[in-house]
Amino acid sequence: MTATPLNSMTGFAHCEGRYACDTSFMWQWEARSVNGKGLDVRVKLPVGFESVDLQARQTVAGALGRGHVSIVLSITMEPTPEAYQVNNVLLDHLISVAAEKAKSMHVGIAPARLDGLLAIKGVLEVDQTSMQGVAERELRDEAIISGLARTVSALTASREAEGIRLEPTISALLSEIELLKDNATELAATQPENISERLRLQFNELLSVSPALPEDRLTQEAALLAIRADVREELDRLSAHISQARTLLDDGSPCGRKLDFLSQELNREANTLCAKSQDTDLTRIGVDLKAKIDQFREQIQNIE
Repeated sequence: MTATPLNSMTGFAHCEGRYACDTSFMWQWEARSVNGKGLDVRVKLPVGFESVDLQARQTVAGALGRGHVSIVLSITMEPTPEAYQVNNVLLDHLISVAAEKAKSMHVGIAPARLDGLLAIKGVLEVDQTSMQGVAERELRDEAIISGLARTVSALTASREAEGIRLEPTISALLSEIELLKDNATELAATQPENISERLRLQFNELLSVSPALPEDRLTQEAALLAIRADVREELDRLSAHISQARTLLDDGSPCGRKLDFLSQELNREANTLCAKSQDTDLTRIGVDLKAKIDQFREQIQNIE
């Protein structure tokens, strides 16, 4: 386990609270994040709360470095009795329409009841003018942004917890890559001898057909094939990349992009190893390396 935990880009957090003025309401923040190449913040706010948009984005950007982050503010109004007002224009219109309908139908219909008319949407409204003053809006926004700060803090903790869960898997994959590299190093050491022996057998077969072939030709061909099949540089670079990846994991700072780059370099060396291999066992190890490196890269896509 690293001293400083890795940060994943996957997380969820929720926070809610109450703000009270002439009209009381409950605010609720939800924050979700998934992996992304950079930091992409999407903010969804109710109508009338656009004033917190910039502060909300700055709050997220100040705490997180990467990921697609979605934050949603929900407001539940709980009006006080004094906050209600009647839309008299609409109410008078509805009363007039009801009376005309009753008269035109020539039947005994009871007049429209006031409680029924008040239940129609738009007749009884919540007066939010008490919340429209500059000072009042600033206090409201301050409470909401304070709630977002707590939400983002919880989101960060959630991402850290996911990073702690991922770290053993990533370290284990890196150890498996290193073990395969060590096995490849052992096999690669025997390649020149194997190439030379294989060429000697082929050379002997050719001599039986054409005895005039010079002996030094075998030496030249063996040397050329040994040079083409030499994978020591690739194995050395694999060792260096593995060592650097471990250093990044132990450091604990955001390292997702660097690890992604290293996984590409590891894969490049594994491809070259397979291409140069003159041995079926070494080729098999190269293929296994490519598979493990692909798993490693898949896991680190979610690291910040």
